[in-house]
Amino acid sequence: MNHLACTSSLIALAMVSVATPAFAQTSNASAAEASAQDVQPADEIVVTATLRSQRLQDVPLSVTAFSQEELTQKGVVGFEGIARETPGVSLSKATDNNARFTTRGISTNGWGAGLQVTTAVYIDELPITTIGNSITLDSNLYDVERVEFLRGPQGTLFGSGSLSGAMRILTRKPELSRFDASGLVDLGVTPDGGGIRQRYNAMVNVPLVDGKLGLRAVGFYRNEEGFLDNIGTGVKNSNTLEGFGGRATLLFRPTDRLSIRVTGAYENSGPEDASLITPSLGDRKRSSIRPDRYTSKTQIYNATLEYDFDWAHLTSSSTLSYNSGDFDVDLGGTFGATLAVPFLMDIDYKTKTFVQETRLVSASDGGLDWVIGAFYLNRDLDTFREDRSTPAFLTARNITGLPDSVFAQYNNNARNYELAGFGELTYNFSEQFAVSGGLRYGKYGGTATTVGGFTSAYFTRALFFIPGAVPLVTTAPSSFRYPTAARASWKASLTYRPSRSLTLYGTVSTGYRTPVYNARAGTASLLDPNDLIIPQGATSDNLVNYEIGLKGRWLDGRLTVSLAAYYIDWTNIQVQANRVSDSAQFATNIGGAYSRGLEAELRFKPVTGLTFGLNGSLNGAKITDITPQQSQISGAVDGGRLSSPKAQGSFYGTYSYDLGGEAKGFTSFQIQYVGSYPNMFPNTPGTLGTRSPLYGFTDNYTFINVQTGVTIGDFNATLYVENLGNSRKTTYIHPEAFVYSRYGILRPRTFGIRLGYNLW
Repeated sequence: MNHLACTSSLIALAMVSVATPAFAQTSNASAAEASAQDVQPADEIVVTATLRSQRLQDVPLSVTAFSQEELTQKGVVGFEGIARETPGVSLSKATDNNARFTTRGISTNGWGAGLQVTTAVYIDELPITTIGNSITLDSNLYDVERVEFLRGPQGTLFGSGSLSGAMRILTRKPELSRFDASGLVDLGVTPDGGGIRQRYNAMVNVPLVDGKLGLRAVGFYRNEEGFLDNIGTGVKNSNTLEGFGGRATLLFRPTDRLSIRVTGAYENSGPEDASLITPSLGDRKRSSIRPDRYTSKTQIYNATLEYDFDWAHLTSSSTLSYNSGDFDVDLGGTFGATLAVPFLMDIDYKTKTFVQETRLVSASDGGLDWVIGAFYLNRDLDTFREDRSTPAFLTARNITGLPDSVFAQYNNNARNYELAGFGELTYNFSEQFAVSGGLRYGKYGGTATTVGGFTSAYFTRALFFIPGAVPLVTTAPSSFRYPTAARASWKASLTYRPSRSLTLYGTVSTGYRTPVYNARAGTASLLDPNDLIIPQGATSDNLVNYEIGLKGRWLDGRLTVSLAAYYIDWTNIQVQANRVSDSAQFATNIGGAYSRGLEAELRFKPVTGLTFGLNGSLNGAKITDITPQQSQISGAVDGGRLSSPKAQGSFYGTYSYDLGGEAKGFTSFQIQYVGSYPNMFPNTPGTLGTRSPLYGFTDNYTFINVQTGVTIGDFNATLYVENLGNSRKTTYIHPEAFVYSRYGILRPRTFGIRLGYNLW
């Protein structure tokens, strides 16, 4: 409660600061004029959240932007740091490569198995988020131009996966007229039960033909020893992460109007075990009979052509990506630890994705601004799944007839496409007043094919101690064509700028997710034939976001404030349900929910070299409309909270100072707070009013980072401490019984040094 009161007070303070600047500027005009000579005004941030370059101040939606310099100074290398620094955003992370953003409370649980995500993640023009519990690469954030987090539905410009928001990772382009190079080494140690952290990054930029042709290459390697011990496998620091990769971009600009950019990227991410624990086993302990692995190998190839007409800017981007890896999990928790029936799931997957987007953006002339474009996505996913036991268990129970201990095998192919046209139009009545509208219309479809396989009565034999040979039941090949779906999303906004330093806006925007078709639709439970038959799937859900906001810059840019208030109406919600007898997952729809909240961002530079900032949010999100039947199959209840914190925020500060000669120093801190939230709906699916034993709440937690560093010429060194208070708080609780270890916690206190070189 103290944390909530503190966050409320900070947001109230931000509102008061916005209400008083006009008076302050008038009554203290002479003081402001004097101080302006001593204080360097803050640079205005330019973003491309609307697919055109605009001052962040002028964009009529909630956007948080991070530069590479800010990410490096704060030690942000992936999704976790972004989430804790962005108001209204939280992260559910079962392990590396398995993380989901929740924006503005739009989440039923942090796992989302079989469902499209609610917050899209883009690397440049490529959406890398996929369906449900499949792998989402936690991409390396080095040598990026900017990270932009857009809150609220972004369906008009970024499609169906951006139901509640979108994060864009924008990489740097080659410099055509100068040689650049940079490197960053990050070495850390986690003394309290953890290991050594190693991160290496390097970049080189070479102008091949001055002003015409340039190459920029980036490489990285990570080896981060874990901090959990797996007592089942006997491995200490089992959740070690090793990853490597890089990208190369060739930019050709033969004229001032034309540029052609070709990029190739590769990333191999191989966490050696999941990062979930079982608290009853002891401090930072997990258990599985083998490691749970979520590995990913990603290749991205992109060609982007840009041409400046006198009246518009043309962009054509073609991206081909390949992703493969393993999704291997010990599901022995399905039947409880006392039964100890081995259930190992091995999934090998391969995904091929092609994305083409072509758009025209008008040249800004102060009157009519517009964006028009077309988007096409084709994704081909092959999954080969084997469910297996262990040789020791089969021998002990005298169960025979299973090839290589495999009791079920599935080989599936899913092909889906999205074809959409989109546009936005802004009419500027004057420099002060503008109205905007946007529309996207998309068609979606595809096929699902089962290429044979087999099942068996292994569970029946194992649970009831029936020895002997297990017959294998062949699964006949089948193919299912998804019904074509067509949907539209739209937004409208009104913007008023009484001065260049103040923007007021109101926006209404919509979002939805595409239909979901259950791969095992129509199948009955092998454990209880009278249990629920898996339904066909879930239709699209619908979301409407109502938002008002304010963005202001005062005191020559030393004070910047952004405020937003929103109300979201979410209906026909896609949810994950579980069949009772065998915990089989399937997608379906339930009634409705609302989410309402406040967000605030404030940055203040009182004197030269000193910066303070505050990001905070308050959110309330809960189910408001549900039938008894929907409640029974999903476990949701009327008035039940959605899976998001009520309060969160960060307070940060940086002081930069001269150390003599070329040496400059800085000291900074970040204090991040995330409130508690439920991990799932409260009741057991398949029952009515029975509280689920899996239901729980994450912890309120505060995460403190401190850094101090020095820069001498092109070299810099930073000493840091992460998780200064050595918090052991729970940040994630897995919502399924499949896994025995279900709780995610913070990495213990880590000390380190970052050594950097920047030639620019």
